Amino acid sequence: MTYLLESSPLHNPILHLTDQKKQEKANEIISQFKLTKNQLDKIREKFLYEINLGLNEPSKAGTKECSLYMINTFITSLPNGKEEGDFLSLDLGSTNFRVCLSTLANQQDQFNVKYYDIPDAMRTGNAETLFNHIVECIDNFMNDYPKLKEKNLLLGFTFSYPMKQESLNVGKLVTWTKSYDIKDAIGQDAAALLQKAIDRKGLKINVAAILNDSSGTLVKGIYLDQDCGVGVIMGSGFNACYLEKMEKVSSFKQIGDTRSDRVLINLECGGFGDNGSIDFAKTPIDKQVDQDSLFAGSFTYEKLFSGVFIGDIARRVFLQLARQGLLFNGVISQQLENSESFTAKHISLIEGENSDAKTREIISKNLGYSEFSDDDVAIVKHVCAVLSVRAALFVAILISTLIERIDRPVTKVAIDGSLYKHHPKIKRLLTDFIGQLAPGRQFDHYLAEDGSGKGAGLVVAALYRERLLRGSL
Repeated sequence: MTYLLESSPLHNPILHLTDQKKQEKANEIISQFKLTKNQLDKIREKFLYEINLGLNEPSKAGTKECSLYMINTFITSLPNGKEEGDFLSLDLGSTNFRVCLSTLANQQDQFNVKYYDIPDAMRTGNAETLFNHIVECIDNFMNDYPKLKEKNLLLGFTFSYPMKQESLNVGKLVTWTKSYDIKDAIGQDAAALLQKAIDRKGLKINVAAILNDSSGTLVKGIYLDQDCGVGVIMGSGFNACYLEKMEKVSSFKQIGDTRSDRVLINLECGGFGDNGSIDFAKTPIDKQVDQDSLFAGSFTYEKLFSGVFIGDIARRVFLQLARQGLLFNGVISQQLENSESFTAKHISLIEGENSDAKTREIISKNLGYSEFSDDDVAIVKHVCAVLSVRAALFVAILISTLIERIDRPVTKVAIDGSLYKHHPKIKRLLTDFIGQLAPGRQFDHYLAEDGSGKGAGLVVAALYRERLLRGSL
């Protein structure tokens, strides 16, 4: 078996223990989480096959034949720095949402953001209650800007859940993910549900676009750098969006004049492999994490490494090692059995500075051990390093494939999300792995912070600019 950059301990972590036999046995378990070159090649092959299938035969996208949804976002108007005006955007997340005011004025731009909570009961209640609450919060936000209430405003809605997009402002919910399960919203147009709640409140707001968080991140990335061609969410979940040539998108129905030959495609690649196409890269622990999740069998790719799941994967590895007497002297603490005791935050801390001291503190406070050995510390650190490398590889193989597909002289990648933002090694790992997987390509990646929220405002701002140019307001 061969690995990318296998002579580098950063890219191919090596476990060193004082007990050689323990080291060999621990490696048997942990090495399952090391992706080989052969596995990466197979992942790329499956990914490319599904991209082409989903674009050429849209009815097969999001099915057993093609786990990628390949959603045509209908976003063709992209920011170029000439946008002017006030635009609202709404970003519905897992436990809260953001309302953003984008005030654009000849590149003297301001973005004002306010966060609001979604009570637990509303995430499993009914659609009307949820959207009424959201609109009450929008009204609260606008109270800070009284003059806005006198204007007719365009709003971009970032709705980060799988949807069937029928036009720029029509997106029908396919399924919930994360912490939502509002059954009467399934199959409904989320933009229309929001618009109806806005109309009930009597606000002068038009929901002009509905999009996914990765689409918003790509648009924000283009706003920051015109060479941007890929947007990625790498946080509690995972997704990617990229610029595709219109001629390759059979589902595209051109409506009116457009000044672009490309359209944003939302892959919904958090669900890549839901059809079993990449089961060869999954371990028994990965499959158990999926089975124990809220939506088993759905969005399984992001469950391999995203912020919600990577900590629990590490904890389960610790638990397996402890049960075999290879960690913590075989003692299993109550906290180690708690699925919420070890998180992505702890992995980031262990992978950062003062790693030894941080690891010891986490083993004591979060895993519940007052006594442990240097070998225990080494194993915990090694598991975190291996899972971090695996996370970077699962993302890098998809990004590198998209960079080669876009085929530009330079392709920039805009990324948002807590895992990308806070993990101390992930940026370096992504750079090095993408360089290996897309040799000879000029690329860069950068943080497009709050891209999912601000991007939606930029979408409607670019749309407004195009309408002004066409005289179609």
